[in-house]
Amino acid sequence: MVCENNIKRAGFIGCGNMGSALALAADADIYLSDKEQVKAEILAEKTGGKAAGIDAVVNECDFIFLGVKPQNYDELLLQTATLLGNRAVKPVLVSMAAGIRSDYVRKISACPVIRIMPNLPVMAGEGTVLYCANGASEEDVSVFLGMMSRAGVFVKTEESLIDAGSAVSGCGPAFVYMFVDALARGGEDCGLQYDTALELAVSTVRGAASMLRGADRNQPGALVKAVCSPKGSTIEGVELLRRNSFEQTLRDAVAASYRRNVELGKK
Repeated sequence: MVCENNIKRAGFIGCGNMGSALALAADADIYLSDKEQVKAEILAEKTGGKAAGIDAVVNECDFIFLGVKPQNYDELLLQTATLLGNRAVKPVLVSMAAGIRSDYVRKISACPVIRIMPNLPVMAGEGTVLYCANGASEEDVSVFLGMMSRAGVFVKTEESLIDAGSAVSGCGPAFVYMFVDALARGGEDCGLQYDTALELAVSTVRGAASMLRGADRNQPGALVKAVCSPKGSTIEGVELLRRNSFEQTLRDAVAASYRRNVELGKK
């Protein structure tokens, strides 16, 4: 697939939180469609894109982001099948629904597919986006990655592992936000104002995470030991967390999210 005049046209069907975040990050000519067309119009003003009907998105765009809920995929794919079938040069469909396999999307649409699983920090340009390609050429993928680079980090992932990866990167932000809030509430319990405690918690998580990134990153277990001193204050809290199954509870949460991803994919 080669874009005419090197202009990339990206269409978004569904302008919810994730679709909007990806549209705002895309370096392309943007077409936007939503059942509530006012959403598309508001987003068009923010992106400089064009609010349009589904037919225009399907007919005009080189990459089409399917931003509808998994339970609405059948309806959308069947609604657009004829228009997609009439295109001489097939667009690349970008599927982002939990549990919906790329084979399923490709079978109904007869189009190349890039499946992605983005997470909420895409909204801040700090997302983690798992992706795999099914029928899309290396050129398609390269164009796509360049077009979406402002969204965050893209991690190529075998499709068989996307459900597991999404349980970590897709669901994980919610677990992190719960942890940060609990950390701040703990500070509040000890006499801090909540806003001050939250600022300290956010800064601490950001700094701690930075030590786990890059070529010289440390292992989490080694860093836990580095923070703890024998009979010190940190080890006191760490031992309480372990007695209360903190680590196992998080592992169980990831496993529960993974099981749900698998359930959503059963058709």
